[in-house]
Parts: sequence; structure tokens; C-alpha cells
Amino acid sequence: MAILVVGSVAFDAIETPSGRRDRCLGGAATHFSLAASYFTPVRVIGVVGEDFGSAEEAVFASRGIDTRGIEHVSGKSFFWCGSYMKNLNEAQTLNTELNVFQSFSPKIPTEYQDSEYLFLANIDPVLQADVRSRMPKVKMVCGDTMNYWIKDHAENLARVLKNLDALLINDGEAKMLAHDNNLVVAARKILAMGPKALVVKHGEYGATAFFGENAFPGEVCRTPFRAPALPLAEVVDPTGAGDSFAGGFFGYIASQPKLTSAVFRRAMFYGSVMGSFAVERFGTERLQQLEPQEIEDRFALFRQLSHLD
Repeated sequence: MAILVVGSVAFDAIETPSGRRDRCLGGAATHFSLAASYFTPVRVIGVVGEDFGSAEEAVFASRGIDTRGIEHVSGKSFFWCGSYMKNLNEAQTLNTELNVFQSFSPKIPTEYQDSEYLFLANIDPVLQADVRSRMPKVKMVCGDTMNYWIKDHAENLARVLKNLDALLINDGEAKMLAHDNNLVVAARKILAMGPKALVVKHGEYGATAFFGENAFPGEVCRTPFRAPALPLAEVVDPTGAGDSFAGGFFGYIASQPKLTSAVFRRAMFYGSVMGSFAVERFGTERLQQLEPQEIEDRFALFRQLSHLD
């Protein structure tokens, strides 16, 4: 079951206590698609400049990711420079150059129209809503956003939330969106805005899912679910961890014949698995080198970590 992801394909410059990279492949759609590709076919819509060449194409091709939706235009690709020297849990943005991404207008290839799953990565909610409206037959839609869109584009974002099956954001964004510092209360308010489910990412502390009344057909599931994070001796680069979580989470769901509460919970674990791999190397290096058995071994480790009896 193919997932269509719409978002940024970019280059990053990253500095952490483990070292630095002056230029590595990044972007929300990139991390998401690589993580999801271990579970199901992935198609990408994005835009890149003339600096995106055969080496970058090969990263996607090596995982069988369909890049016909990545538009190549004149100019430079989206570039982000950040530092984690002060706090590994929060990036300090040193420079952002939107470049060709500033005029990004998603174009959906005809071959993508039969995609059954849609992920709206962190982009302008106007673009998210437009893509959603042009993909009316998808089985499930998940989305992401950030504080900038929540704070300054609330009206446009509200239109997107009404048409999401699941929203994936971090705890700070959830509290900002709901105007409430109590996460449980905030979750209730967000679910009332439209999403059937809410996944709140807590970085190194895992993620929590909250469910609305109609999250799963024929099931009543109102108890929140917490998936742990794996304690790691060293975090090399946190960039893209949340997008990798989303890729593992949604990729697993798309690989299953039916969405149930049990599938959703397992997907949370696979999201945590892929996020834990992503932070072990700079950029997408670790996600490019995984073997399926490594994923299953780590999933088993997560089960042991959370098993009581």
C-alpha cells in the first residue's frame, strides 16, 4: 500500500557534541520516506534545486522510493543550519535559506493518484489543504505542523486538522495549539478540532497517543497509549528523529491490511524504533544502512523494555 508524502527535501549543516557535517541530505520528506520505505512503497512530492544531483537521487533509489514527484528547478535547494551544542533536545537554528522551497507548489503526478495513504509533512497548511483536497480517495491521512504555523496561521491550519485521521506533533506544539499546559486537556481540545487520533512526540521520552471516539471502526478506544524511547548511550544527531518516527509509524500502518487499535499501538513502537536509529548517525546515514532484521531486533528490545510480566 503506497504512501504519498509531501514535504521538504533539503540539505542540512549540523553541529553536535559528536562532531559536525557542513552538508548532508535532510528535509522532513527525506527522513520520513527513508524510514517508511522499510515497511511499504513510498512516493515523494517535493522540490529541489540544481545542487541536488545523482548522489542524492541514489539515496532514494537505493530504498526503492519513487521520486517522480520531486520537481527539479533552477536555483538552490532548501538549506538549514543548526547546532545542538547547548541542548541535544532542541536545535538552535543558525541559518535558514528557503531557496526554491519558498515558491513550492506541490504537483501530484497522475501515477500517484492511486496512493492509499497520505502524509502531509511540515509545510504551509494552505499547501497541505490543497494536496488533501486533490487526494479524496486516500484511506488514511496523517499530518505534521510546527509552532510557526500554529502561532501565525491558525485559521489555515484549522482547515487541515478537520480532515486528518492522525496529527503528529511534539508536546510543546500540542500545548501551544490547544492553549493549555496540561497535555491531557490539550489532547482533548485538539481531538475536538478534527483529528481522529493525536500522537504527541516527547523526544528522548517516547510518544503518547490519544484517541477520539471514531479512531477505529467498530472499536471503542479511549485510553491513551505510551510508547517508550530507547535509552541510548550516545545521540549523534537528533535532526529528523521526529520525521523518522512518523515514517516508521505510518509505514507500518500502511503495511497492514486493516487499521485497528492494536496495529496503531505497534506502529507507535515501530516509529520509536526508526527514530532511535535515525539519531545514531548524522543526517540520513543510519537510515540508509539498515537491515530489516535490525529493525525487528530493536522492536523486540522495545517490547522487553515496556513488558511488565
